This record gives sequence, structure tokens and C-alpha cells, in this order.
Amino acid sequence: MPTSTTNKTGPRTSTARKAGTTTRKPTTASTTTSTQPTTRVDQVQQIAERAVLVPVGAGLIVRDNVASTVRNLTTKYRTRESVERELKRYERRGATARNRFERQVRKTRTRFERDLRQRRKSVERTVKQNRRRLEREVRTVRKDLEKQSETLTTRVEKLVGEAQELISSVS
Repeated sequence: MPTSTTNKTGPRTSTARKAGTTTRKPTTASTTTSTQPTTRVDQVQQIAERAVLVPVGAGLIVRDNVASTVRNLTTKYRTRESVERELKRYERRGATARNRFERQVRKTRTRFERDLRQRRKSVERTVKQNRRRLEREVRTVRKDLEKQSETLTTRVEKLVGEAQELISSVS
């Protein structure tokens, strides 16, 4: 049984459908309604129109935004009480921001001072340990030198004594 698909129009084979799709040609209506200019004069005309229309459109959008903003402000600040209420609101918001900033500065300063104290204590502790170690080393070297000098002194005295005995025995 051949492979076929059922359509509203009736059964067709898959090869027939492929052949039908490959032989289609683009319609001329879509190419004639294109917005792309075909001649150089049309291209220059389109560029000139854009050069004029873009600033005009931007100006109209700005005008609409300004008008909307002014309309909103006039409804918001219609009475003196509403203006004062907004000013108080701005003042509270400013005070809150200032207090938040001051709190952050205090916290940062406290953290910095704590870190500085910890580093200073660490450096002082290290210096103190190094000084103790150095003093201990100096004491041991001094003791060793004293012992060696005593040993050397006794050896020299012994050698001098022996040399004097040899000299006295020879004479």
C-alpha cells in the first residue's frame, strides 16, 4: 500500500506534495508593494523625508510628555495644603536618607576601628614575641660566651703555667 496523507481535498502522495512546493514562484504582488525605493531619486526622497519626520515626531513625543507631567503636577499641587504636604513628605524622606547614611557611616567607622585595633594588637603581640625570643637568644649566647671565655681562661692559665714550668726546668 503506498504512503499517502489525507487532506480535505483528497489523498495525495508525499512525493506529489514535495514537487508542488518546489515549483511555486513568488507572487508579484509582494514585490510591487515593497517599501524599498527602487530608484536613486526615490531613495533620496525617502532619506529627506526621514530627516524631517524624525525630529518632528520626537518633538511631538516630548510635547506630550511635558503636557502630561504639567497636568499631573497641577492636579497634585492644586492647593497650598497639598504643596505643604508634599514638602513635608520630601523633608521626611530626606531626613530618613540622612539618618540611614549617618548610621552607615558610624557602622563603617566602628568596623574600621575594630579592624585597626585587632591588627595593632596582632602586630604588638608579634613584636613582643620576637623581642622575648631575641632577648632569650642573647642571654643564651652571652652564657655560652662566658662559659667559653672561662674555659679559654683556664686553658690559657694552664698553658702559661706549663710553659713557665718548662722554662724553669730548662734553666
